Amino acid sequence: MSPTTDPSAPAPRPEDHSDEPPSSSRFQRLDGQAVRRSAAALEHRIMTRFPDRTLWEVCREVVGLVDEINAGTGISRRRVRLARLLSRLAMLAVTLFLGGAVALAAVDLFAERDVLGPLDVLPLLETIINDLVFGGIAVFFLLRIPERMERARVLRILHRLRSLAHVIDMHQLTKVPERLDRGSRADGGLDLDRAELTRYLDFCTEMLSLVGKSAALFAEHTTDGDVLDAVEGIEALTSDMARKVWQKIGIIQQQG
Repeated sequence: MSPTTDPSAPAPRPEDHSDEPPSSSRFQRLDGQAVRRSAAALEHRIMTRFPDRTLWEVCREVVGLVDEINAGTGISRRRVRLARLLSRLAMLAVTLFLGGAVALAAVDLFAERDVLGPLDVLPLLETIINDLVFGGIAVFFLLRIPERMERARVLRILHRLRSLAHVIDMHQLTKVPERLDRGSRADGGLDLDRAELTRYLDFCTEMLSLVGKSAALFAEHTTDGDVLDAVEGIEALTSDMARKVWQKIGIIQQQG
């Protein structure tokens, strides 16, 4: 009698499978649309709770960046696609030119094989080898142009995410527990009670987490070392900022 199997269990994968998550898996990839929904919901919550403050506008910037990341379009993206097309055409032209040159040299060498001596063949072979080497370098250079442009595009967006994290940090920077007892803003206060200040700081930590998740979306489909280092740097930055905010929340709860 064969053992029963759980129909809900994932099917076994072959031994030679790639390192990509299986197509049936929904929980081994970061869903960009889910990140977008979380950011939009957070924006609505902040706007409902603090409509007279600009924190919800910062969250709208997070939503806009997530949309840009998910869409993967824009002027820079079109330039990358155009550069990829032009580089492939250039590689084809270089390959055809080198192939034609080598073919002509081979025909001449075959036609004059009875006249040319061994020493006469050496310069011709050296020329062919040099052409192949420099042609290979040219093809490699053309092949890397779109990759470098794509990396530059991604790093620009990651830089904007890093700047946005610092903007969020500036919004919570002056929200210190000591200012709760000073009354109004004119007296150096915050016009917030303890519960409102705790909620405000909690919103900042959520936004910082979303900035880190937005950066992590770039790590889903790339193994580029520069991009992964930038993503890791943003995740570490937002985690450190959120930790400082949670320290403030802890102080407020202890004082309450």
